[in-house]
Amino acid sequence: MVSELEDLIERTARNDESAFHALYEETRSAVYGFAMSILKHPQDAEDAMQDTYLSIYHAASGYASRGKPMAWILTITRNHCMMKLRGQKRRGETSLEELERWVEGQSSLPAEEKLILEQALKTLNEEEYQIVTLHSLGDLRHREIAHLLDMKLSTVLSKYRRALAKLRAIIGEEA
Repeated sequence: MVSELEDLIERTARNDESAFHALYEETRSAVYGFAMSILKHPQDAEDAMQDTYLSIYHAASGYASRGKPMAWILTITRNHCMMKLRGQKRRGETSLEELERWVEGQSSLPAEEKLILEQALKTLNEEEYQIVTLHSLGDLRHREIAHLLDMKLSTVLSKYRRALAKLRAIIGEEA
């Protein structure tokens, strides 16, 4: 997936619209999910997502291949989310029902990942949810997540293990 994303970014830099569309389709779930985990409001997350893809389109020629295209994309997403939070008063929290509807609407996700995200919404705190989402949807390594969330690697690893333990307990109860 990494080399595929890098190829799509490179082709986007050459104004290949089909590559940009493919890049969007390949990464949109992770970008939106990450934006929702920060902004907690669907409209704000959609705005940040749109800004992210505009930035990607314009900055693709400056992308330096380091084997981490998803981290680059999610860093852009995080920056747009932080600007949005700084630039306006934060809206009320998104209801759990809105987040659950979003997960249910993700037809491109495998059933197993959908189940994990649905359980994560009900069980995990915000940081744990972000870490599990970035690892699952964003296909990021823990070190990349630590950098993206500005946390120590050991903190990310412990929160990830704690989150998985919570999810296993819930899934085990339902089985």
